[in-house]
Amino acid sequence: LKCSVGTAGLCTGVCTLMAPVKSICVIGAGHVGVPHAVTVASKCPDIRVTVVDDDARKIKAWGSARLPFFEPGMQPTLEEVRGVNLFFSTDIESAIRECTIIFVSVPTPTKKSGIGAGEAADLTYWELAARQIAAVCNASENKMPKIIVEKSTVPVKTADAMAAVMAAACKGTDFQVLSNPEFLAEGTAIDDLFKPDRVLVGGPQTPQGLAAIECLANVYRKWVPTERVLTTNLWSAELSKLTANAFLAQRISSINSISALCEVTGADVSEVGHAIGVDSRIGPKFLKASVGFGGSCFQKDILNLVYLCRSFGLPEVAEYWHQVIVMNDWQKRRFANAMVATMFNTVSGKRIAILGFAFKKDTGDTRESPAIDVCKALSEERAKLAIYDPKVSREQYYEDLGKEAMEKIEIDEDPYVACAGAHAIAVITEWDVFKTLDYQKIFNSMSKPAFIFDGRNILDHRKLSEIGFTVWAVGKCMKKVLDTEGSPSP
Repeated sequence: LKCSVGTAGLCTGVCTLMAPVKSICVIGAGHVGVPHAVTVASKCPDIRVTVVDDDARKIKAWGSARLPFFEPGMQPTLEEVRGVNLFFSTDIESAIRECTIIFVSVPTPTKKSGIGAGEAADLTYWELAARQIAAVCNASENKMPKIIVEKSTVPVKTADAMAAVMAAACKGTDFQVLSNPEFLAEGTAIDDLFKPDRVLVGGPQTPQGLAAIECLANVYRKWVPTERVLTTNLWSAELSKLTANAFLAQRISSINSISALCEVTGADVSEVGHAIGVDSRIGPKFLKASVGFGGSCFQKDILNLVYLCRSFGLPEVAEYWHQVIVMNDWQKRRFANAMVATMFNTVSGKRIAILGFAFKKDTGDTRESPAIDVCKALSEERAKLAIYDPKVSREQYYEDLGKEAMEKIEIDEDPYVACAGAHAIAVITEWDVFKTLDYQKIFNSMSKPAFIFDGRNILDHRKLSEIGFTVWAVGKCMKKVLDTEGSPSP
């Protein structure tokens, strides 16, 4: 890119974008923004990273010893860089004004009303962020070019919409809007960010856009091998994120559908998953049957994909991907129904211990957790629930289950207390601690017959049966498993 490109004003912008980045702003102090900011600050000590949010309580918590959410490995890394080149602030305007790159990591929930309700992404916070950036740039004497990066999962063409808002509202500041989707998984976020499979940067295929892409890519190249930093156009980057999550969720729903078939045929879903997973064309990941998938991304992104397909006149494609959600919802209902059926078709008045409420281990995040649906279904059957999860806060239970339901639910700080006097145990989250509990002690404390429902296939089913439990597990014909001679329990 040479100075002869475009007008003199444009040239200045391009040349500035080719200079080393000194300051980054991250808008949104949540599960995407903060781990990313911590990683950049740790790997790029020459760059000042400021995380901003209008939630003063959240910002204060990020400056304390008790962080707003748990993520393995994040706290020690954060404490190494906090106050050095990583800062948390509610002064959004100053952070925008002083930086070169702005990562926008605001919520993009599924719309609850209006056109596309239940499927389309709600981009209210995105548009507000764009308008705030434009307002700050307009009011600033410093007309330094800005690179605005969409980090949240958004529909295809969102970057175009943000660019249109910026172009109409922002005068005198050169800017480029890029897509840099996050592929991290909660519970392994820091490892995923430190050693990513790939980093994807998409942008306009113009001289200015290519300069912005290179500027952001060079930040990542400080710790990510060049061959893993992929560059594309805007729409490919946006669609790649939705497609990646859809494919992962599809694998879970696929193996969960087979789990139902295994239960009625005598096949073992763990053995089937292993047998197909050793095929190099398929691979072993995301082939473990369970009570269903959860988390903030899978369902939201698939519904977003479904809405996009319908909007562009592709109903067959939309229906294909919608079936992934249909199967997941069915699996959660099936688990709760199996509990009721196994316990003599009634759980009314029976104490049931729920082990695990987060949507997966190593996180306190409960968004779209299967435990929510299972607990609601059992509550409707008038079961008495006692819940234990090592990381979920009491406030989160109230938010997910509602105040009225919580008046009839017991929250325990000890799994043995939750199980004492219970008629049944339901393992919903695959926390490692549940594998090592003293189940003989637990059995002795329970009402008889004592049932255990393994929604993650993490327990020793044979040993549990020998203790005296009636065992039910996803994708297992339990009579066959327990009658098989000499084979270890899955």
